Amino acid sequence: MSARIPAERAALEPAIAARLKRDADGLVPAVVQNHDTNEVLMVGWMDDEALHRTLTTGRATYWSRSRQEYWVKGETSGHVQYVRSVALDCDGDTLLVRVDQVGPACHTGDMTCFDSGSLEVSA
Repeated sequence: MSARIPAERAALEPAIAARLKRDADGLVPAVVQNHDTNEVLMVGWMDDEALHRTLTTGRATYWSRSRQEYWVKGETSGHVQYVRSVALDCDGDTLLVRVDQVGPACHTGDMTCFDSGSLEVSA
C-alpha cells in the first residue's frame, strides 16, 4: 500500500491539480532537463505532493516507485537539482522540469541517465 498523500489531500494548487492527467497510481512522469545545456538528464515520477514540494521548495522531489517514498534529488548523494522551471505538456500528462544540476544526475554516476549508448535506428 502506498504511503503517498492522496491527491485530494495534497497542497497542490487546485488549478494545477485539475490540469494533471495521472496514471492509475496517481503519478505523472517528469522529464528532467539541464537548464543551461538542454540535455535530458533523467525521468522521475511525481504525484501531487511531490510536485507541490518541488514548486514550493525549488528542489526536485520525486516519488520512488520501488521504495514507495518521496525523495529529494541529492539529499543523500549531494547531486542536487535546483529547479529553474516546471512546465506541463499540452495533454497534462507529462512534466518538464528544468534544473541546475550539481554533479551527476544518474545513480550510476553518469551525468545523465541516457549515457549508456544510443540504439541503432535502421529506417
